[in-house]
Amino acid sequence: MKDKVQNIIGEYQNDKNRLMDILIDIQAEFKCIPAEAIETIAGQLIMSKADVRQTLSFYHFFTTEPTGKYTVYLNDSVVAEMMGRNEIAKAFENEIGVKFGSVTDDGLVGLFNTADIGMNDQEPAALINGVPFTNLTISKVKELVAGFKAGREVKDMVGKCGDGMNADERIMSMVNSNCQRKHGSILCLEYEVGSALKRAVNITREAVIETMRSSNLRGRGGAGFPAGLKWEFCRKSGGDINYLVCNADEGEPGTFKDRVLLTEMPEQMFEGMVIAGYAIDADEGVLYLRAEYYYLKAYLEDVLQKMRNDNLLGDKILDVEGFNFDIRIQMGAGAYVCGEESALIESMEGKRGEPRNRPPFPVQSGYHNEPTVVNNVETLSTVVKIILHSADWFKAIGTRESAGTKVLSISGDCKNPGVYEVEYGISVNEMLEMVGATSVQAVQVAGPSGACIGPDKFNQTIAFEDLATGGAMIVIGKDRDLLKEVVLNYISFFIDESCGSCAPCRSLTLILKNKFLKLLNGYGTMKDIDELYSWGKYMKQANRCGLGQTAANPILTTIENFRPLYEALVKTDDEFVSEFNMDKAVEASCKYVDRIPNVH
Repeated sequence: MKDKVQNIIGEYQNDKNRLMDILIDIQAEFKCIPAEAIETIAGQLIMSKADVRQTLSFYHFFTTEPTGKYTVYLNDSVVAEMMGRNEIAKAFENEIGVKFGSVTDDGLVGLFNTADIGMNDQEPAALINGVPFTNLTISKVKELVAGFKAGREVKDMVGKCGDGMNADERIMSMVNSNCQRKHGSILCLEYEVGSALKRAVNITREAVIETMRSSNLRGRGGAGFPAGLKWEFCRKSGGDINYLVCNADEGEPGTFKDRVLLTEMPEQMFEGMVIAGYAIDADEGVLYLRAEYYYLKAYLEDVLQKMRNDNLLGDKILDVEGFNFDIRIQMGAGAYVCGEESALIESMEGKRGEPRNRPPFPVQSGYHNEPTVVNNVETLSTVVKIILHSADWFKAIGTRESAGTKVLSISGDCKNPGVYEVEYGISVNEMLEMVGATSVQAVQVAGPSGACIGPDKFNQTIAFEDLATGGAMIVIGKDRDLLKEVVLNYISFFIDESCGSCAPCRSLTLILKNKFLKLLNGYGTMKDIDELYSWGKYMKQANRCGLGQTAANPILTTIENFRPLYEALVKTDDEFVSEFNMDKAVEASCKYVDRIPNVH
């Protein structure tokens, strides 16, 4: 084992900043990260074993114990639950003979839950040894388990490939892109790869930045910070070296648009990265790709190599003297908080994905403490079309404050879930009609960190000045128990995904969940509803990153928009007083050890 681990470390030049890659490769080799491997890593990288452990313990897909020859991660997000996830989980347990969270005695199969794998448009879905399996049914589960027992390769169990590039021999995935149901006016426009970059290098770096500023392109990740302004800040920061990072860690439950952009038009995104690299005079670009999309890595690496071969990437790009820029892919390992740009940078440096205190901002001191621009997949893909068609063309689309289009990931209780590119300014009602949604109780805008709205707000428009969203739009039908099926799931999600650094996020989320459960169980009062709301408001001002600041949003926005559902849970306004029953408390433990309770 030691020799193999040392060889893996050597592939990354004994660089402790590449600890994530080292751990990923070791996990792939041994199906876990054994204690011996931790000791070898610490010794060879000259770091403490505690530092190695604190990184690997932070990420969902790292483990110190074997997870089975066949490792099943079944999505347990809200939409997965809507589409019958519980039946699929029971089918796996019945066929394999173990519960979720455990591995069979012979080490053949491990069953585990995971929060979101970017497949909300084709749930129930699971990752099996990193390969996605979608639209699962009980019969499909039986076929898969039979394959496990027969020792089949996971890739050979995929069957029919999905649409678009999913059927490409470099991917061979059953995933469907479900895109371009509505042809967009920007991203979906055809173009010749390299044409935008050729135009960009014929003007100055400052002129490219000014084009982005004039276009009013705002970041498509949700926060909406002007892209051109971010580029300008980085260029003027005066660092020794600048970095450009593409954030492809779309971990917001309900978001899967980047999956489709990465699959169907990666050249456009990479070209946008190169243009951004040119504009900020960056030396290196990094695509931070979420672990759930590992099945796309070989394909994306191939696209990058073709760009190098075509002189669109690497040294002296397009024969421009001094324009040297290359891109590498950095895999994540399962952590929602790494979608926050400073946490993502910490992860890139081989550390826990804990958000940094700001200022300084990444454009001042980011990756390796150098100026760093972080944009997401959709933002960088849009850059290409702005360069080709002009800032004025782009500004003429959308609204005054929200120029251009938005790529939406729409899922849930609708006839046609999928990815849609729409012009900013479309109303929620228009969106619902577009996807064939009827009998709608609510729409979860921007995932659990966003807002849950009711029909009285469906006339609002999707725009930064009205309803801002990073892309996730989940339709919730009238037959759903909004509080129990949706809100409770989201509260638990935020508790699981908190990095634990800030006390309110670490502790208050649990307190809010307990009070919420008190209401669900019929013991709450009107005062409890008011306290849920006031305590939740505190979360917005007492945490340093977006996860902590929005962790109470599932409660806050449903109290604001669906308060009668909460009030209907209140049976009496008398404060509930619990009664402790010692006999009841020790009953289970006594039964377990075959004792008769003896309480006096």
